[in-house]
Amino acid sequence: MLRSLPNVDGDCIDMPSIERLCATPSTHPPRILLLYGSLRERSYSRFLTQEAERLLNYFGAETRIFDPTDLPLPDGAEVGHPKVQELRDLSLWSEGQVWTSPERHGAMSAVIKAQIDWIPLSVGAVRPTQGRTLAVMQVSGGSQSFNAVNQMRVLGRWMRMVTIPNQSSVAKAFQEFNEAGRMKPSAFYDRVVDVMEELVKFTLLIRDVSPYLTDRYSERKESGEALIQRVNLSAAT
Repeated sequence: MLRSLPNVDGDCIDMPSIERLCATPSTHPPRILLLYGSLRERSYSRFLTQEAERLLNYFGAETRIFDPTDLPLPDGAEVGHPKVQELRDLSLWSEGQVWTSPERHGAMSAVIKAQIDWIPLSVGAVRPTQGRTLAVMQVSGGSQSFNAVNQMRVLGRWMRMVTIPNQSSVAKAFQEFNEAGRMKPSAFYDRVVDVMEELVKFTLLIRDVSPYLTDRYSERKESGEALIQRVNLSAAT
């Protein structure tokens, strides 16, 4: 069959298999990390994140919310900075994530972008976000917009995450939360329920087969070539 594919390395290509997608399911609760994008005392992105956490807990997930206070700007500190390490450790711990940002000047906030920028695509052979599920949400001060969630979707793809189809965009957020920071009943709230329910479903579906789903021909080929080079170098010395 490979005669028709002369550019393919037969030792590295792998035939997709339904059997390998039927892994024994894990029994621990789905582990979800939540990030929000504002440092304000009355932060609607934090309020929305906390509502999401309550729903995730109800759906059986184990959650952590990262507090971005005192996180340095990207490249403004060494990677050993305590807040940077905390964020990276939580990303490795997670099986899914929620990113929530206010929309500022038609874009996601610098606070949420800084958090994402501190999570690298790879640390040695470990990819802190690859194969993890992702839900994106935003809050707006005015009419409904999707600029921030669209940008976060692009970042999620870049971080090799599985971004779920649903999303939440809460317009005029100052009207949607009470004085205690709890979200009022509304169609916006119902959508948040939808998103968190969907995130847990996708996380349960994907987490045990994530290594197989993200196993790539090009990377297997690159690793094989590197191994051959090391063997040849050893033989020459």
